[in-house]
Amino acid sequence: MRGQAWLMAGVMLASAGCGKAEAPAGPETTAPEKAVLADGPAAEINEIAAADLPKAVRNAVLAKVPGMTIAEAERKERGGMTFYDVEGTRADGSAVELDLIEEAGAYKVVEMQRDIAWADAPAAVKAVAGAAPDAFVPARVIESTQNDGTIIYELFAPGKADEPAAEIDWKDGKAAIRRTRNAY
Repeated sequence: MRGQAWLMAGVMLASAGCGKAEAPAGPETTAPEKAVLADGPAAEINEIAAADLPKAVRNAVLAKVPGMTIAEAERKERGGMTFYDVEGTRADGSAVELDLIEEAGAYKVVEMQRDIAWADAPAAVKAVAGAAPDAFVPARVIESTQNDGTIIYELFAPGKADEPAAEIDWKDGKAAIRRTRNAY
């Protein structure tokens, strides 16, 4: 299995033609940085019918994606914070998920997500992920656009659908392994 990961890393590095794979910030290292993150804190998750979403959540969603048809939602509580994941379709029929956080009684969209094929991720993102000593071929990839323009590629390991095993930041043509998870 480890040989397969290194072979894949070599193939990914050889095919990385666009963008730049950034080394992790900090002191020089000779070995690639590990990609797999520690498990995140447990969350209490409750499914919410679209019709039962708080008006402020619905308004924030529709302000970000006008004409969105809300299909389902989850309310999450973790570490004293409240989050909503709202899934549905844009007016053009494409799938979209918005993550919202409650701040001072108001709801704010913090990221917009969609599933993509691993083959469609930027070459530099695949190169950084493939160069890690704990590299794996993702079973699922979520492209998550943040409000500051950063795109986080959430990589789910085979057989582990609960949370991403690794995350790669992509901004200004540079890719870097994330060391911590977002609170949301």
